[in-house]
Amino acid sequence: MTTHELLARDSAHLIHPLHNAPAHRNAKIWAKGKGALLTDTNGDEYIDGLAGLWNVLAGHGRPELAEAARAQAETLAYVSGYTGSTNLQAIELAERLSTLTYSSINRFFFTCGGGEATESSIKMSRAYWKMQGKPNKTKVISRIEGYHGVTMAAMSATGLNAYWPLFEPRVPGFVHIPSPYPYRYKAPAGVSQGIAAADELEDAILREGPDTVAMFLAEPVQGAGGVIVPQDDYFPRIREICDRYEVLFVADEVITGFGRTGVLFALDHWGVQPDIVQFAKAITSGYVPFGGIGVNDTIASTLDNDDRVWMHAYTYSAHPVGCAVALRNLRIIEEEDLTGQCADKGRRLLSGLQATLGDHPHVGNIRGKGLMCAVEFVADRGSTQSFPAAEKIGPRLQQETARRGLFSRVKADSYLLAPAAVITDDQLDRMIEILADSVRSVLG
Repeated sequence: MTTHELLARDSAHLIHPLHNAPAHRNAKIWAKGKGALLTDTNGDEYIDGLAGLWNVLAGHGRPELAEAARAQAETLAYVSGYTGSTNLQAIELAERLSTLTYSSINRFFFTCGGGEATESSIKMSRAYWKMQGKPNKTKVISRIEGYHGVTMAAMSATGLNAYWPLFEPRVPGFVHIPSPYPYRYKAPAGVSQGIAAADELEDAILREGPDTVAMFLAEPVQGAGGVIVPQDDYFPRIREICDRYEVLFVADEVITGFGRTGVLFALDHWGVQPDIVQFAKAITSGYVPFGGIGVNDTIASTLDNDDRVWMHAYTYSAHPVGCAVALRNLRIIEEEDLTGQCADKGRRLLSGLQATLGDHPHVGNIRGKGLMCAVEFVADRGSTQSFPAAEKIGPRLQQETARRGLFSRVKADSYLLAPAAVITDDQLDRMIEILADSVRSVLG
């Protein structure tokens, strides 16, 4: 069938994430993937500039991951993970994760993805404080530009306000503080930008009342918000503040976990450990939906020693096929050193972007950590003034890069890049070239 005919069938029967009928009229229909490349139904090939949605870390078309899913589905496709029932793959995966995540985190709850992981963190945090005899500690503080999912509580934690209007009112008890955003955050004179941004958390805790705040939720590097890399003194100060006011620090590593930033878990860049860690995406490289949370030993022992049931559950928690694919994918990450590849290729990508676009009068900021980068375009470099939204610079750039064979996403006027760890150097260089050509086409 023609692309037009296929899209007519699509529009007749599918509702898409971020559904917008006009924006979908010229959608790509993907037919296959290999490594860092995607091929559509017309036979045209594209570099997958965002590894799907940050998740296809090991690349498309890995037969070993397909085989892991097939073999497990043939042996034991599904069994309940509820108390009183478990499976070998879930046991092995949880045990393996305890050797990979932060040293204080040794217990895990599995979900189908990152949004469910956020919901699980919120419910775990509230339950923990109730078990500790502090039932009023229920509020969640997160950050502007943060993305944590779009279920109702996760959406209320998400700090991207475009996700709110059609679904409000939001869940009460959620508070947002400014992002550290080094390119745009304004610190008081004489104060480190990172310390000032972290102190926004202390101010919010004191405003709300420390006895009402359960947790602080943050991505180590804000992904969907524009690849915002914090200052080096930011997270150490955050950890101090959380300890001072008895607030659980929850790291949303759904994007950054399992090597994307050049270390296995991103807070290791700053020598900080969270109380809860959220993960999804790269744990299976997107081959099956899977995610979860890990909690520290204090939370785990509190849960074990309370006689109440933690009434939180998903039908597909600890799904055997998901666990089997995750285990096989973790072997790939280790055996092929995907973490090291992200570090090396991230440096190549960042330096290439700086060399090619760093002097362009409308390139305001080029940033990244490991193999996740962004280029932010501005109307005026001197003042950092953004383009008027009506000019749609980001979407126009996205359209131009797609015409040239690079498929990725934008956040406002920031172009985001986070390809698979297995991308070749030639493909990386081609990606940089395509973006540079597209910038010249749109911005001169």
